Amino acid sequence: MKKTHALSRRAVLAGAAALPVLSAPSIGRAQAPRWKWDLPAGYAATNFHSVNLIQFAKDVKDATGGQLEITVHAGASLFRVPEIMRAVQTGQAQIGELLMVVLENEDAMFGADNIPFLATSFAQARRLADLQIPYVERRLNARGVRYLFSVPWPPQGFYSPKALNVPEDLRGLSFRSYGASAGRFAELAGMRVTTVQAAELAQAFSTGRVNSMISSGATGFDTKLWEHVKFYYDVQAWLPKNMIMVNQRAWAGLPAGVQAAVTQAAKVAEARGWAESQRLDRTFLDAFRANGMTVSEPSDALRAGFRRWGEELSRDWLQRAGADGQALVNAFRAAS
Repeated sequence: MKKTHALSRRAVLAGAAALPVLSAPSIGRAQAPRWKWDLPAGYAATNFHSVNLIQFAKDVKDATGGQLEITVHAGASLFRVPEIMRAVQTGQAQIGELLMVVLENEDAMFGADNIPFLATSFAQARRLADLQIPYVERRLNARGVRYLFSVPWPPQGFYSPKALNVPEDLRGLSFRSYGASAGRFAELAGMRVTTVQAAELAQAFSTGRVNSMISSGATGFDTKLWEHVKFYYDVQAWLPKNMIMVNQRAWAGLPAGVQAAVTQAAKVAEARGWAESQRLDRTFLDAFRANGMTVSEPSDALRAGFRRWGEELSRDWLQRAGADGQALVNAFRAAS
């Protein structure tokens, strides 16, 4: 078991290393950094999001001739995920990564990518992102924060400690939530809800605090979830995104050439991250199987239950999001 996991992890890192890196010429020869930025991130250093951020930081350093140095603090080692927006907003961190839906309670438009079964493939998620980001940018700008880029997680599946055949089988499970939509979904299914951040997830499962969740294969792989649950249902409920954002004053303090280098590195990192998320999707599920988990499609009855709860969540989201939310969904469906 351990050998399979180790080999899979090396494959993840090797795949990331093979993806494109920034090829723009440096704006100057290497020198001591003039600006040092901290980038808090919520996921393990070996998670593909963190690997991508570390490469992004290297690209920025290379392209600016060492003038701008970004230090990635993975694994919630600098700030916990719910604290990252505030840290960037106040300038405690100049740049940060945040799961966008974490802000859904403050403004529903941050949770558009968590509308159940609206966008369930990478192509659909790309279309939804193109429509959602302008709304996100305006809301971030009002907070003194600049949107830089975003990368999706693979499609979300359901982790369970037992076999599930009908919707009623979910009742009584202890469900890990990471946002309002996931929590409400669990409540509709009759599960007990506990909010747990990614850095605390392994402990929460090992102690029995939670025993089920909706999340991507990446999360289950990072936490070796096969040690605690034995069933994964490939529901493909939604593809949430991590966004990278910058404090506006820190950004304004950079000269135009350095800003251009960061913008180009962000563009490359976004393309690299999307490609890596898609590449790893099936790889994670293969690792689950290799480590003794049962990976399967939900039964027709179970899928119907997920869809029913998803429709109720969609109606709730549209009510909270108002005219902007309806306009986004209408535009997405017209383009699909």
